[in-house]
Amino acid sequence: MLEEAGVPAGVVNVLTTASSGEVSEPILADPRLRKLSFTGSTSVGSSLLEKAAGGVLRTSMELGGNAPFVVFDDASLDDAVDGAIAAKFRNIGQACTAANRFIVHSSVVEDFAARVTARVREMKVGRGTEDGVSIGPLIDANAVDKAAALVADAVKRGATLLTGGSRVDGPGTFFEPTVLTEVPADADLMREEIFGPVLAITTFDTEDEGVALANRTEYGLVSYVYTDSLARGQRMIETLETGMMGLNVGVVSNASAPFGGWKMSGLGREGGAEGVHEYLETKYTMTADPFSA
Repeated sequence: MLEEAGVPAGVVNVLTTASSGEVSEPILADPRLRKLSFTGSTSVGSSLLEKAAGGVLRTSMELGGNAPFVVFDDASLDDAVDGAIAAKFRNIGQACTAANRFIVHSSVVEDFAARVTARVREMKVGRGTEDGVSIGPLIDANAVDKAAALVADAVKRGATLLTGGSRVDGPGTFFEPTVLTEVPADADLMREEIFGPVLAITTFDTEDEGVALANRTEYGLVSYVYTDSLARGQRMIETLETGMMGLNVGVVSNASAPFGGWKMSGLGREGGAEGVHEYLETKYTMTADPFSA
């Protein structure tokens, strides 16, 4: 398709493999390589950065996330619930931009939790070939084990399970879409990227408290904020420690925008003019005298 679009043959190459290391190691060692871009886990990204140091490569790293979804007391709950469903369950929660921690003002948390729970209970789990399915399988058995462990830890620490929370019997790697509320700050769900269909709710009372909870993570890829106050929205843009933010929207991905994060969520940007600049070199030239005609 790229060749049909006019890209010369051989400029773009796609290598599929069951062992990424066997492919990447010789490429990283090749002196012709000048740039490395990676999308994946923070642990693998950190390892690749170490390997890239030998060749002083330019790097772009789109790594893990732990996205907060903050709902203030002045937000439209209809919009916030729609946004929450989109931000959490797109690709069954298996996305780096998936909302991980739902930080909801105490005055609206009961209503918010009831509404999202009603929506989640309507979700059908199954194979994509079946009619009406909205929750498909997780990527592998390890992902199911992780989701089950995170839910069990949260419940053990005092969280309330509103719906779901279990593996699905039968073949395949399915996990029920889940809603938890009253999730304590020390639960593993608050620290680890879920990568599954688990919506975890915690509460706050003041704006400063909400910001502190949102920023209490080593990651900084994306955040979501719902408020009807433009001034508060501007404050959130300035204070939330993420490379991207959705203000009253649940999906931020856009090919024309600079996609990337702060802190342990990565380096550089993909998309937009900034993404193109990642692959360019800057040269400054100064001449002492103007050229003669």
